[in-house]
Parts: sequence; C-alpha cells; structure tokens
Amino acid sequence: MARVGSGSELAAALLLALGFPCIMLAAIIPNLWFFAGAAAVTYIADQYLHHCGSYLVNRLAAVRAGLSIRFLVRQLLLILLLSRMGYGEQTLFYVTVACLLAFYGLQAPQSATVTLIKLRRKLPVVTHNIDLEQVRIPDAPPALLMNRPAEKMLHLDIFAMVGVLVALETDVNGFAYAGLATTLVLAVGYLAALLPYIRPKRLVAPEAKVLGAVDNWLREYQPTVALYFSGSKDSAYQVNMWLETMAQLDGRPLILLRERTIVPQLNTTSVPVLCVPGGVHLMNMDLSSVRVALYAANVGKNIHLLRVPTMKHVFIGHGDSDKLASVNPYSKAYDEVWTAGRAGRDRYALADVGVRDEDIVEVGRPQLATIQPWTGAQKNPIPTVLYAPTWEGWDDNPGNTSLLLAGENIVKRLLNSEKPVRLLYKPHPFTGTRSAKAKAVHQRITAMIEKAGVERATDPRWAKESAALQPVQAEARAELARIEARLEALSSGGHVAGDEAEMSRDSLADPAREAEIARLKDEWNAASWRALGWWEHKVVTGARMRLYDCFNESDAMVSDISSVVSDFIASGKPYAVTDSAALGEDEFRRQNTAVRAAVILSNAATELDALLTAVVDPAADTLAADRRELKEYLLGPDEPTSIEQFDAAVKALAARSEARNAGLARNVGERVSG
Repeated sequence: MARVGSGSELAAALLLALGFPCIMLAAIIPNLWFFAGAAAVTYIADQYLHHCGSYLVNRLAAVRAGLSIRFLVRQLLLILLLSRMGYGEQTLFYVTVACLLAFYGLQAPQSATVTLIKLRRKLPVVTHNIDLEQVRIPDAPPALLMNRPAEKMLHLDIFAMVGVLVALETDVNGFAYAGLATTLVLAVGYLAALLPYIRPKRLVAPEAKVLGAVDNWLREYQPTVALYFSGSKDSAYQVNMWLETMAQLDGRPLILLRERTIVPQLNTTSVPVLCVPGGVHLMNMDLSSVRVALYAANVGKNIHLLRVPTMKHVFIGHGDSDKLASVNPYSKAYDEVWTAGRAGRDRYALADVGVRDEDIVEVGRPQLATIQPWTGAQKNPIPTVLYAPTWEGWDDNPGNTSLLLAGENIVKRLLNSEKPVRLLYKPHPFTGTRSAKAKAVHQRITAMIEKAGVERATDPRWAKESAALQPVQAEARAELARIEARLEALSSGGHVAGDEAEMSRDSLADPAREAEIARLKDEWNAASWRALGWWEHKVVTGARMRLYDCFNESDAMVSDISSVVSDFIASGKPYAVTDSAALGEDEFRRQNTAVRAAVILSNAATELDALLTAVVDPAADTLAADRRELKEYLLGPDEPTSIEQFDAAVKALAARSEARNAGLARNVGERVSG
C-alpha cells in the first residue's frame, strides 16, 4: 500500500479491496442493490487503477488476485446470488452458468492468439532511419485489438452481469439472456477479428532473414563511428545528450542500443538507430566498418562490443563532474577516455585507477554550445535562481544530493528572501527512484513552490506587470498550442506505428522533417518562457523544458556535485554548491574541482545571501575571475570549438584503428606466405 502512487490511487485500491467482500456479503444475504452497487465500485476502481498503471494492481497477480481471477470471482458471486435468490433450480441459473463458462473458455484462445501475434511480429532488432524494405513487414493489427487485450476481453462480461441483475430485479429473464448472448457474441467477434492476423502473410519474416537484412544494410551504409548505449528507460537522457553531436560528425555515425525500452525515449535524430537486445545477435553482426565506438555509460553489456578488436573503444560518459563515477576503474577497459578539459585528466591521475595519462584526450563538451554566456547583469528586474539538485544515488552517502538535508532549507530561503527572487526548480530525472525519503522531500518542495506561486500570482506587487504582460502571455500560449499540434503531427510523420515492427519499417530519415522538429522545439522553449511572468516560480520537469534553457533563463544556480555544475560553469554565471556531507569549506573545495569558484552552502543554506548579492551587484562578485579560469580548466578552451575538437579526436582515433587493422592484415599475410 505504501507504494501506491497517489491519494486517489490509494482510495481506489481500498475501494477494490473492500468491494469484493461486500459483493460476497450481498450475495449471501442476498441483497440485489447492494450487490449491484458493490460490483459497480469494483469495476470502476479496477479500471482506474489499470489506467494509472498502479503498482498495486501489478502486484495483485503475485498473491493470486490477478485481473482474470478478480473477474472470475465476481462472476462466481453472481452465480451465488442467483442461487441465494431461489433461482438454483431454474433455467436462468443453468443458462447463466453455461454462458459464463463458455465466456471463460473463449479467453484462452483469445489470449493465445494475441500472444502469438506479438511473438511473431517481434523483430530481433528495432530500428530508426534504417531501410528494411527487403524484409516483408505487414501492417500491425489495429491498436483497438492489441492494446490491453485481456482487460478488453474480460470487461465484456459487463453485459452479462447487467443483464442478469436487471432480470432479477424485473423478473424478466429475457434481459439476462440478451446480456449473456451479447457477452458471448462480442467475445467470439473479438477472437474472430484477431484470427486473420495469425496468417503467415500478416506476420513478419523469420529472425534470420531480418538479421540478414540488417547486415546487408550495414555493409551498404558502412558505419564508421558508433555510439553504444545500454541502460534503463529512465537513463535515456544519457544517450540523448549525444545525439546532436553524433549528427554533426563527419563520416557515417550509428546509434547502437541494447534495450527496447530506450528506443521510444530517444529524441528525434537523423542518425541511424539500431537496437540489438540479444548479445549473440550483436556479436554476430557485421560491424567490420566501424573504426570508433563511443560509450556513454559504464555497464556490463559494454563487453559485447568491447570484445571487437577491429575498432577503438572510447569512454565519453554522460557528463563531467567530481563524482566517483567520473573516475570509475572500469574506464581502463577502453582504448581512450575523453574528457572535457584538463580537470578530467587530473581526476584520473589523482584517482590512480589504472587509466594512463596518454590514453586521455581532452575534447571539450559539444553539448554546451547552446548555453548563453553571462552579460554581467541579471536578465529581469528580479534575479532568477535555478535549483537543480542531483538524485540520491545508489547508496546513502549524504554527499550524493542536497535534496535530503538541505533542499527544503534552500527553497524556503529563496522563496522567503527579503528581496524578491524567482525560483526555478528542476530535479534530476532519477529523483525518488531509489529513496522514498528523497521522493517525499521532492514532493514537499514541489508543493512549497506551487503554493508560493499561487500567492505570488495574487501579490499586488506584481499586478501591474501581470496586466502589462497578459497580451504577450496570451500570444505565447496560443503559439505553444500551435507548435504542440504541429509537433504531434510531425512526431509520427502523420502515421502512428501500431507496434515496433511497423515503426522499424516506417521510421526512415526525413531531413526536412527532422529540421522542422528541431526548430519547433526551440520555438516551443522560447514560447514557454514568454508564457511565464519573469516573477513566477516554476517547477520544471520532463524533457521538453531543457536544462540548458533553464541555464539561459536563470541568473544563478544552486546544485550539487554533478555534471550540472560543470555545464553551468560554461555560462560564467554565479553558482552555489551544497556541502551536504558537511566536509567543511576547505576540504570540500580540495576534494571537488568544480566548486573552486562556487559559493559553498551548508545544509542550513545560510550562505545563500552571498550568491544573491553577487547576482545583483557585480562589484560584490568576488569569484568572477575564478569562474573564468575554472571554465577553461573544466571544459577546455573556446577555440577550436568543442565539436571541432570532438570530430578531430574521432578522425585521429579512426586513423589509428585503420592503421592497426592494416598492420594486422600484413602480419597475417606474411605469416601465411612464410
């Protein structure tokens, strides 16, 4: 019960739990209206919990109370009601029993047919921007048939349930027979509608043919550099941050994924995407043209590609920070480790985890090109402060995140600042995924900010500004609606794929559409900020309101030891970092490079005034020069640009890989001829 996601879900779960005993009691008494009411409550609560994807509903099957069992129990209690009301020896009783048994019997072939269709339409790979024309992939069955089929089939018993109850109330058996017949006819119709899709011509080609088509495409495309990624769907941001960089590289890039759940989370890209869940399939795939493989995360499945000697392997990570993850000993498995600036090189030297200095290459951070440099003055009449804490991590180290010990203090001080401050709160996507306490703090902070936002909306200090901005905000909201409608139309190219196979067939690159989507997303971000008053607090969640747009909108930031700090330093704006582990300012600065130019906060956050003073009074900003020096140390020089540095590093390593392969071929040839 503690894992139910919201108050409404908890209420629905309680109604479901109480509803079935009430149905049983109503059947035993017997009381027709009590039975009907309790049954209706269980139907509605069940449907609501499934619609929410409630954790509780998913767990009920583990305690023998799954979806099919709940429907069957309700039908059995209807039979009990008939018996208790004196119909046990009448035709209505036997017809109802027979029809419900027949309905139950139809569920097995319906479920088996759905399972067969899904299995036979499941490709061994999932692709984007890859032409699989030589593989016959027919249209998917309608979503009406395939989405949540068990629920749809089981809910057909409502007609039988209602018909029998009406017959009991009116003493007209025809209602029961009509309801029972409707349930059976619809169930047979559902099964009949599925059967055409198990014919061979409606199923996809065998696995071997699909893999052969992929190998043919690889031999034709000849990818030269691959971005390899494995992880949960929540970690998709780690690969998304590299998509634009991959698209800008010379050569022929490829995105290589391992989990199907990542594919729907990918941002729009024109780069070919190949998801290969099976390790054996990947190891047998023709990747002989790839010269450089880039890895955004240290995960066990990396070994499936690291074993290939004809390409050079590079760890590029998914951010630059002073966390221990940035100097993981796993990194010595790669041929090279690429860091943003000199700081990354020095971290590995200090950590002494086996990564050699000559294997480290400084390539900058190409993703930071959209961050606007600070002008030295705040953007709006009142300062905007971004609070972007990282998540709780895999252990309970208090230094992982400021959220647990300092988060509420930081937010309270900013909301209650003597001089007005606008607060943007953007938590890490993983916040609360491991720690219930972190999730609870996040929810309290969100509630605090939303409450403060409501109060500020009615504050007379902003009435004049609010009235003046209303036409601009109305125009921005109208533009947002237009952009969202166009993005919705473009996201599927006018066609919503029925399943993975159909998506792989139809998701070919369309440069014009990709460019329009990218432009519209930029316009959406700009319009979303115009739709807000410059005094309005905002909780920023989801991928659409991007982190770097929050950087550009803010005048200062509060965060933790994470890559967010290193990225924000690219703006040159004042920032603060929380010493959540209470190391003390000197030790905290010694251990963490990125805080050398930061205001250091204790968990009480009493030092926030120094940060706000630096924003509103440039003369009081004593750390400005330190930030400029630290920026180059962490992120590398501004010239050449990061993308130029990155592309040059790819080309240089590809040349080394080519030379290695050519040398090996010569050695083998000499050995054979000798």
